Amino acid sequence: MTDPLAEIAFFLQRLDWLSVVDLALVSLFFFLVINIAKGTQAVFLLRGMTFLIVVIALLSTLLPLPAFSWLLRTALPALLVAVPVIFAPEIRRALERLGRAGQGMSLGAGPSHIDSTIEAMTVASQRLSERRCGALVVIEREIRLDEYVETGVLLDARLSPELLLQIFHVNTPLHDGAVLVRDGRVAAATCVMPLSASGTLSPSPERQMGLRHRAALGISEVSDAVAIVVSEETGNISVAHNGRMIRRLDQNRLRNILFAFYRPHGGSPWPAWLESLVERVTRPRSETPGG
Repeated sequence: MTDPLAEIAFFLQRLDWLSVVDLALVSLFFFLVINIAKGTQAVFLLRGMTFLIVVIALLSTLLPLPAFSWLLRTALPALLVAVPVIFAPEIRRALERLGRAGQGMSLGAGPSHIDSTIEAMTVASQRLSERRCGALVVIEREIRLDEYVETGVLLDARLSPELLLQIFHVNTPLHDGAVLVRDGRVAAATCVMPLSASGTLSPSPERQMGLRHRAALGISEVSDAVAIVVSEETGNISVAHNGRMIRRLDQNRLRNILFAFYRPHGGSPWPAWLESLVERVTRPRSETPGG
């Protein structure tokens, strides 16, 4: 087994200015890829692939595993072909974002709007439930939903119970489809959401769960969004998240669930134990216990 310190020393001896430029270009490439993937579904796939690559590299480098190394060399060409196929939608959207010269890259305001947003949605949901008005409200979180905003009517209006009641009033021009909420504002109405293909609702004997519920589950399956559904037939309030649905909610339970789900943008991508370790290492000595 080779000595890691000797390998590092050998690498440093061969390092020159051209190698530094080479490393800088590679780092810039990965920085751009991460920035492009930020706010899309691809970021979670990238995290999983990065973790898997690191584990595989450590195993093949530190341990004598000839069969495993042969398998990696054989499977690598197939992976290079499969990755563009898997990331095809994200690659297309990334190229579109680059073509717009950086437009739409901002994640918006901070968490100050959360309380008012949740209060407006809970009050509106209760009133819609009492009036038996069907509604579907999708709350954008970390993953951007620009492609679904483009299917609706752009509003960019301040969120309020009165606005949601007016939008979902029967036979109004905007009542059909979903309302998409972004950073405490109604970004668009009449948005078309993807229908769930998981079959979660199929075994249910209650036929009240129609297209609104399937659309709520569908958007929760392809993103981290939280969807609120009000049934037109029964007035029941439901919440969909991560491909699951919580049903028969009242205003207080809905408020508690939204506070648990709805987090501000820009959350840390690192595990909690790593954040705790970094904080402990970088904490000033005077703040440590007994310091």
